[in-house]
Amino acid sequence: MTDSTAATRLEQLRQEIVSTDQELVRLIARRLELAREIGRTKEALGLPVMDPAREAEVVRRAVEQARAHGADAELVRGVLWRIIDAARGVQDR
Repeated sequence: MTDSTAATRLEQLRQEIVSTDQELVRLIARRLELAREIGRTKEALGLPVMDPAREAEVVRRAVEQARAHGADAELVRGVLWRIIDAARGVQDR
């Protein structure tokens, strides 16, 4: 691979990362929007915001998907717990 070809490929890969990051942010925003709606629905049903069994199930499922895709399961676990924590925050409001 020539320097010029490698530089072009590097720029293409960086642009893919920018697009992927934009998609991740959009998906996180959507997830928090859904969490807000879940919070309103839980309130109407008289249910608590925290549901440890459900949260653990969500994380377990994500870790299984991470492993199936060859992604770092511990990274996914940590990210999901952070997102769940943020979701609890929007449900409490």
